[in-house]
Amino acid sequence: MADQGLLAQQRRALILEQVRRDGAVKVAELVDQFGVSDMTVRRDLDVLARGGAVEKVHGGAIAAGASTDEPGFEAKSTRESSAKAAVAAAAAALVEPGSVVAVSAGTTAFAVASRLLGIPRLTVVTNSLPVADLLRTAARELGEAAPALLLTGGSPTRSAALVGPLADQAIRSLHVDLLILGTHGVSERAGLTTPNLGESETNRALVAAARRVLVVADHTKWGVTALSSFAELTEIGTFVTDEGLPEEARSVLAESVGTLVVAPPSGGR
Repeated sequence: MADQGLLAQQRRALILEQVRRDGAVKVAELVDQFGVSDMTVRRDLDVLARGGAVEKVHGGAIAAGASTDEPGFEAKSTRESSAKAAVAAAAAALVEPGSVVAVSAGTTAFAVASRLLGIPRLTVVTNSLPVADLLRTAARELGEAAPALLLTGGSPTRSAALVGPLADQAIRSLHVDLLILGTHGVSERAGLTTPNLGESETNRALVAAARRVLVVADHTKWGVTALSSFAELTEIGTFVTDEGLPEEARSVLAESVGTLVVAPPSGGR
């Protein structure tokens, strides 16, 4: 509720608390929350930024040290390849034949998709251009044995994700058995985060459409907070990661998600 009587110092303390809790704030939302002008909120953020408590970004602010960088798909695909392979193998083993599976954008989700080709009678919904290309190629080679493909449509991002109103509307009309969801960052307070606001909104639509959510994230994603949160840890049914995840993070996830799966090294048992 708006509170015109808050002193500037009190308001800034509340803004800072919100940034630390959520990882980011938006100017427009703070204007509505506090009932002050756009200029007043921007002055508050300037003060907090000068003190090093936050970093200003277009339309708002993020926690100091939060990530706004979004490398392209090709650049990300070469990072932590062995960890991604282990995570992908463990995640694919949890997919049931005959199910409708949504696969988000991202290189780890793509690695899982490449292991779905031998699972019979799958339907795969995706907003990932690389996943769509993978499945189209599989259809030419495997014929009817390949998973059926449904591409959401939308506008492409640097990470080869299709996002925006067209993607969101298509996803909201669907019901899927399982969502295989990648993420840019994971933290206890901010949950799952991404630097791209459009991708964040589309990911929220994917989460809402899924009966079960399976997150795939290697250990390097832990402790990274990007601009926008799209899911809380408590919304995750299964979280699949690799053995490099620190014990403290394992404890947090084990208490927050439905099931934590720590994948053995690729090829291990």
